Amino acid sequence: MMTTLGYVLAIGLVLVGMAGAVLPAVPGLPLVFAGLLLAAWLDQFAHVGLWPLVGIAALALGGMVIDMAASWLGAKWSGASKAGLWGAVIGSICGLPLGLVGLVLGPFVGAVVGELLANQGVWRAGKIGLATLLGLAIGTAGKLGAVLAMLAVFALAWWY
Repeated sequence: MMTTLGYVLAIGLVLVGMAGAVLPAVPGLPLVFAGLLLAAWLDQFAHVGLWPLVGIAALALGGMVIDMAASWLGAKWSGASKAGLWGAVIGSICGLPLGLVGLVLGPFVGAVVGELLANQGVWRAGKIGLATLLGLAIGTAGKLGAVLAMLAVFALAWWY
């Protein structure tokens, strides 16, 4: 019974983590790793041992680095000011209650408002907002790729 509950918890962690690969407020990759580690532990590491878990941890870390770097560099590359960068962060947080639309538009609107408050022109503020949005999309794609790779490594280790 406890093992079954453990696997249910492991699957739950993985599913919430997969959602977190898209939702910026949820630490998706660490949750996926925790779920996979729990599943391996419940199996007493009979199927998934140390090296696959090290690989899965490296994929999680790599995905987090890609996400942070892409979002930040997207705005920085376009010449965003500190106000624009902070606006993107605040916009991301404020957009959370609005669901998917807020997750997409929040960073964009926040970066634009930040740049406008920093006395940038509308054209420049819009350009920086779009670059921030592009960085967010690249970061999300990186996290989703990392999640799929983590699941693939786990599945290959489990069945082979």
